[in-house]
Amino acid sequence: MGPGDQDWADFERRFCRHFPDLSRLFHSLYGSRPDFQRQLTSLLLEIARSWKDRPADLKLVDAGREGNSDWFQSNQMLGGVCYVDRYASDLEGVRSRIPYFKELGLTYLHLMPLFLAPEPHSDGGYAVSSYREVNPKLGTMEQLRNLAAELRANGISLVVDFIFNHTSDEHEWARKAAEGDPEYSGYYWIFPNRSLPDEFEKNVREIFPDDHPGSFIQMPDGRWVWATFHSFQWDLNYSNPEVFRAMAGEMLFLANQGVDILRMDAVAFIWKQLGTTCENLPEAHTLLQAFNAVCRIGAPSLLFKSEAIVHPDEVALYIDPAECQLSYNPLQMALIWEAMATRNVSLLSQALERRHNIPPGTSWINYVRSHDDIGWTFSDEDAAELGINGFEHRRFLNSFYVNRFPGSFAHGVPFQDNPRTGDCRISGTTASLCGLEDASAQALERILLAHSVVFSTGGIPLLYLGDEVGQLNDYQYAMEEGHTADSRWVHRPHYPAAQYEKRHDPTTAEGTIFGGLQRMISVRSATPEMAGTRLIDFNTHNQSVLGYQRPGDGSAILALANFSDEPQDIPSTTLSGFTPDAEDILSDSPLSLGYGITLNPRSYVWLRVRPQA
Repeated sequence: MGPGDQDWADFERRFCRHFPDLSRLFHSLYGSRPDFQRQLTSLLLEIARSWKDRPADLKLVDAGREGNSDWFQSNQMLGGVCYVDRYASDLEGVRSRIPYFKELGLTYLHLMPLFLAPEPHSDGGYAVSSYREVNPKLGTMEQLRNLAAELRANGISLVVDFIFNHTSDEHEWARKAAEGDPEYSGYYWIFPNRSLPDEFEKNVREIFPDDHPGSFIQMPDGRWVWATFHSFQWDLNYSNPEVFRAMAGEMLFLANQGVDILRMDAVAFIWKQLGTTCENLPEAHTLLQAFNAVCRIGAPSLLFKSEAIVHPDEVALYIDPAECQLSYNPLQMALIWEAMATRNVSLLSQALERRHNIPPGTSWINYVRSHDDIGWTFSDEDAAELGINGFEHRRFLNSFYVNRFPGSFAHGVPFQDNPRTGDCRISGTTASLCGLEDASAQALERILLAHSVVFSTGGIPLLYLGDEVGQLNDYQYAMEEGHTADSRWVHRPHYPAAQYEKRHDPTTAEGTIFGGLQRMISVRSATPEMAGTRLIDFNTHNQSVLGYQRPGDGSAILALANFSDEPQDIPSTTLSGFTPDAEDILSDSPLSLGYGITLNPRSYVWLRVRPQA
């Protein structure tokens, strides 16, 4: 049997395994249509063509990961995320930084939206006008393909955004729809008058009220098109199977360029139904599962990462080996900041106990902050159990993080402040939100404390590159074209070359942060208990001290983190379930639990412990 024969044998084996699921899911979405069989057949032909075109080196990756499906759950996984232009000018600049990525220990690199998008109406690259062309300012698709191969040779997986809820209004499909082409008008939610838009808007919330009211904008010819986010981003109509097939083709094309993981953008919004909020509908999950089944046949090593900044109960529903194998952990992120402001870990501890553990074969992406704003996504019901009024608590947190609350250390900037609803989100780099503008030791401790949680709770830790050397807010962001009305650019600064030069000097803020993170990275990668995501809660009986366990074979890592500004004692009785002899793996020193532990303000420990017999 030659290589080609083996390729098709592999394809046939996967087809037999996954086609029943794909057929069922596709039928669930489109089975009532008279052209269902034709649409399904066309989809299968598209998958087969994509497999035929898939490069041989990627087929080797497919084969290797098929026998190592939990590769992304390794304790050696470490993620970094950046904008290509702001961090490295272009794709060639990213390639030149691979030695640094290796120094840091990255195994996962997320390049923020880099496909063709019109300026200034690009929404930071999230208004895509072609999924098959790289923004020429950044490079070419050939350079992206070569970069993916070089990253892969250095043990680094490439992650890119798949913006599949909407396209730019300058995408070829949108331009043809705007010209009145009936085929492409069906790619979007376009209506001749306000009758149905008004009905939809009775239940649909405004997302970016500063940009436009409601969810629809009027086209030049008088028709109305759905635009959930910005007026230049038109929502795709997935009730049309032609749209599913078209986007499946784009997805498979990107997989064949060497992309390992697709960040599935705005997953909560992808299905619309009159009389509902058009968020988190069951069909959104069916769509993701169907796309996943497509990839299991045509690009089996490709993974999906869910981006759902919604109620915690809804976030969890997208996480499944058959849907999104990876998911951002927005609740943990938000509650790290909440605990930092309140010096009280009750909400964060509750979330780790109730909401951290997810299905086998999946993983969290844990982060302190991302390219996006911080929204306070905790459940009001969870908060009420702790005597917290969710609405008032969010108002406090917004006030605290924009430095309008007495005693605040934070230097955040409000984003999408809506006086009518009281809604607001927070922009700011990690260093600025932790108060590093004053170069205080306390700010440095807060930065490392926040990352200690991200690195030890289970999942892939993700660094916004630049944060590891304490990059501050860019208050000149509004001087750049197209950024004036979007405060999120304050925490998307350009590459801080001077700060990186100081990263090995422990007497500097940059060196303190970089050295502290490097220690966590090296210890985590050498600690088998840190693999996977499983977490066991640990009650410290102290509202200022977070505690949890990462179980291992006969041992566990007990993580303790003091979020207060005072020393905190954890008495021996609280630790009595463990043998007295423990090991502080961060300082590589023995520790006795027999007399309890005192944690300094804003400090943390990772202890290897063993249960009492």
